[in-house]
Amino acid sequence: MGKVIAPSYSHKQSAVVPYRKNGGILEVLLITSRRKKQWIIPKGIKEPHLSPQHSAAKEAFEEAGLVGKVSHLPIGSYKHQRWCNTTCTVKVYCMKVQKMHDKWDEPWRKRKWVPFHTLPDRIQKPELLRVVLKLPDFLQDKPIKWI
Repeated sequence: MGKVIAPSYSHKQSAVVPYRKNGGILEVLLITSRRKKQWIIPKGIKEPHLSPQHSAAKEAFEEAGLVGKVSHLPIGSYKHQRWCNTTCTVKVYCMKVQKMHDKWDEPWRKRKWVPFHTLPDRIQKPELLRVVLKLPDFLQDKPIKWI
């Protein structure tokens, strides 16, 4: 059996930090990862025919049943290991959630709205947490262009 070689475009991934305000409290929707069941955000391979933002929105719909506006600029990026120690770069955008469907493509994933201040207790990947914690500053920094 040979070594698994991922296509070069799979080294680029897109993700969203889905958020909402609930009674004035900033909340983020987390989903469980496929294998380890850790709390993460929706992400996946940047589709070659889509912009990074549209690819991230597609992942949010498939993995969590979310529809919303995605920021034009990324909130940040991080690297992680995949496919036989291949390093992937994930560009992370914020998503203002407008609708959450009751049924979605990957119902084996749990999803949960959590108050922003509880994220350090839930997200185990330090590089992901570092980016997600930028959300409040990103939302207040300057006017956001939405896609």
